[in-house]
Amino acid sequence: MRIASPQPHDKHIACTGTSGSLANLHEAHGLGLALSHLVEAGLDRLPKPGAGQTLARWRALAEVAALDLSLAKLFEGHTDALAILAELGGPNAPPGSRWGTWCAEPPDARLVFRLAGERDEIRIDGTKAWCSGADSVTHAVVSGWNEAGEPCLAAVGMAQAGVHVTQAGWQAVGMAASGSVDVRFTDARGVMLGAPGDYTRRPGFWHGGAGIAACWYGGALGIANTVRALSRTTKDPHRLAHLGAIDVAMAGAAALLREAAAAIDAQPDANAEALALRTRLAIEAAAEQVLRHAGRALGAGPLCRNARFARAMADLPVYMRQSHAERDLAALGRRVTEAAPGAWQL
Repeated sequence: MRIASPQPHDKHIACTGTSGSLANLHEAHGLGLALSHLVEAGLDRLPKPGAGQTLARWRALAEVAALDLSLAKLFEGHTDALAILAELGGPNAPPGSRWGTWCAEPPDARLVFRLAGERDEIRIDGTKAWCSGADSVTHAVVSGWNEAGEPCLAAVGMAQAGVHVTQAGWQAVGMAASGSVDVRFTDARGVMLGAPGDYTRRPGFWHGGAGIAACWYGGALGIANTVRALSRTTKDPHRLAHLGAIDVAMAGAAALLREAAAAIDAQPDANAEALALRTRLAIEAAAEQVLRHAGRALGAGPLCRNARFARAMADLPVYMRQSHAERDLAALGRRVTEAAPGAWQL
């Protein structure tokens, strides 16, 4: 059964006093409680991608990322899972449930799906890597392979004997709080979502891929805001030059995100691969500029004495490695060769 369409997102996360409470939750009780706070407040009911309010969806993701990137990783996975369930006609998400989206496919960690009953019931075996928030979520959307060797997608509940959250597979300092560990499935019960191949074939796949860039932008925004706040009274021309460079990077990134959101809403069923790749790569480049200039502008002091700033500076490079770097550039280049003449005209 399809999930009811989300309501328009009219609640601001970072500007209504929620930011302070989320920061306290992160410090005192961990990100699982912070994610629960967002869900219980209804802040996870974002507009679906391509439904006319994609920019509002991305703004919400960016607001959370500006507060804490590890929390944004969990929040983005949760909201992406809800969008996938809706797009593929999956089961209703139980009230208050918290979801992960775990679809990385390293060759040494793959799940096998076996039909196990009527309709879409399956059994799941294997290890899933890089499962962000595994200790915090109640359910997950996971990718795997059926007995015919076809790529598939399934919804699975975490509270069952066949699911074991390990403490293996994640040694990073950056994004450490995301808890992106390995999860082992042994004859676990699940529900198939859509038909084989639907995960990457659906329009929302690339919409969601572009949405991750909004999280990277939000991480850069949090860092940029710190640099600006600590530079308001400076007369140092070098610091001001770095702040100017940050402004150039952020303005260009924001403009491209607005343009991409409008394009997705204008043609929600179009293939958005090139658009998503271009957006992700441009936001990654802008965020790298922000990281470089922020460190040079402020020096070692905030990196050593400001915990939130230091965490953001460590988290963002790790989060952005969700990009495939030159492989994504090559994929975009192939699409550029197929583009109509005049694609770069103003």
